[in-house]
Amino acid sequence: MRIQQPFRLAPEKGSCSLTAMFQSFDATANPEQGPPRLAALREVMAKEGIGAFLVPRADRFQGEFVAPADERLAWLTGFTGSAGLAVICRDAAAIFVDGRYRLQVRDQVAGEIAPLDPAEIKPGDWLTENVDRHAKVGFDPWLHTVDSVTKLSKAIGDHALLHPTPNLVDLVWTDRPSPPAQTVRVHPLELSGEKSSSKRERLARELKDAGQRAAILTLPESICWLLNIRGDGIPRSPVVQAFAILHDSGRVSLFSSPEKFEHLGPDPNIDLADEDAFGRAVGRLEGPVRVDRLSTPWKISEILEDRAVWGCDPCIMPKACKNDAEVKGMQNAHLRDGAAMVEFLAWFDKEAPKGGLTEISAARALEGFRAQAGDLLDISFDTISGSGPNAAIIHYRVSEQTDRKIRPGDLYLVDSGGQYIDGTTDVTRTLAVGEPSDVHRDCYTRVLQGLIAISLARFPSGRAGRDIDALARAALWRKGLDYDHGTGHGVGACLNVHEGPQRISPTGKTSLKPGMILSNEPGYYRPGDFGIRIENLVVVREDGKCQNDRDRLCFETLTHVPFDRRLIDTGLLGPWERNWIDAYHAEVKEKLSGLLSASASNWLDSATKSLG
Repeated sequence: MRIQQPFRLAPEKGSCSLTAMFQSFDATANPEQGPPRLAALREVMAKEGIGAFLVPRADRFQGEFVAPADERLAWLTGFTGSAGLAVICRDAAAIFVDGRYRLQVRDQVAGEIAPLDPAEIKPGDWLTENVDRHAKVGFDPWLHTVDSVTKLSKAIGDHALLHPTPNLVDLVWTDRPSPPAQTVRVHPLELSGEKSSSKRERLARELKDAGQRAAILTLPESICWLLNIRGDGIPRSPVVQAFAILHDSGRVSLFSSPEKFEHLGPDPNIDLADEDAFGRAVGRLEGPVRVDRLSTPWKISEILEDRAVWGCDPCIMPKACKNDAEVKGMQNAHLRDGAAMVEFLAWFDKEAPKGGLTEISAARALEGFRAQAGDLLDISFDTISGSGPNAAIIHYRVSEQTDRKIRPGDLYLVDSGGQYIDGTTDVTRTLAVGEPSDVHRDCYTRVLQGLIAISLARFPSGRAGRDIDALARAALWRKGLDYDHGTGHGVGACLNVHEGPQRISPTGKTSLKPGMILSNEPGYYRPGDFGIRIENLVVVREDGKCQNDRDRLCFETLTHVPFDRRLIDTGLLGPWERNWIDAYHAEVKEKLSGLLSASASNWLDSATKSLG
């Protein structure tokens, strides 16, 4: 398989579909079907002698975006969020979701399934209270990581026994969709910045230096980065579903459907086999074999037994630290995306006061502007389009049932992004419809101050996201306010919009390094009233030296979209914050010049005026 030849895809404009986004779960996530589906699962559990069964929101590749065939949690419970775990016992059931989904889960999950927050009660603790002693707790060993199974096993101790089993949900999901058909394309050298052969050789040396014979790769984004390929078929994520083994010789054994790769030609250092052969190939490996316990299915640890050594997926860190070509591609993608956003904002300012827009019609319009920008493969996640109280739902997902009119006096929050050939975008803006209230302006300005504080941060190398997260919250904390999510997540380059290990959050332990791309997105949410979030993407850059000749780092902003000046209370701003906003707006105007229609250009002139 040859994977270095130049390649450029020219997708049809508007090829992705938001209509599909709004309807994709209609047949799957149906709360009214929850009780009979739960009853059917419990009947199978009883036949198999299973006292409890675990249903994660995960596929065997641990992807955030999963195919309809893998939406087991949504099918069973009605919950459509991107993270969650249902624990189904004979006489009780619970679904565990984090703070992002507290409001959403209550709206979506009906019947006896109790919504719980793992920060308040751990799944293991709840399980021991609701399952008989010495009961079997069934789980699909391909859908749970080594780390998650190990932690749960410690939590339940000898009260119950974790028991690997075929997936019981699949036995009762009689109309389960077929797996996605995928095509594979080359990600060209001009965008990847490094040949696949070079990456393989570099990581193979790392394995050999560590005395490891091979590494197990189960994350499709790692495999796509390593082989310089991309794919389709998975909503919002341009990855190829596959497993791989990287050997210390630099050879790669790739497990997927071989026919997907035939058009790329042979490569003597890449062996192709069906996905079904992966387990058998792992069983034949000589140890030690590196396994990432955070992402590798439990089944692999069962097969390897004492040949496994725990270590980070070798692709994770080099993938996170983007090279010059990858950063350049992201910059270019953000210019086109910024132009699309400005076209949308100009349109929205004209149409919203008329009272005819809804959350769905606004999101559809935004997708249309993105498609016109060129080189759009898909949106990078399901657009969060929320007005008024819906904007207070942190990961709100509009549907035909929840679609709300955007009314004068509302705050409208739109969090969206695009998957372009050369990069991935993610931007959030909160907009006033009509005249905002003093409360709106006060809260918005404090959120904006948090974004500015991160944008202006200068910090010594070796610092992690947890060291700077508080900068984004300080202005809110002074008012007694806060938000229940991290300030920033990593972002891939024409890969997943959420990428680890880098993050800006109280739990962000990974040191920030040059080339890492992250979101900068503080917020504030008042349930039942309004929500505010402002988000730019930033890239970590070198910034000279600090004390003891230690390297210093800073952030360069990639996103070029103006803020809503009507929501800025200039009386709260310090002079450095005013200067930053004015400089940012001047740069937005300069960089987008020539990319806009005449009407959008005129609108941008007004939107980027100095605060004075």
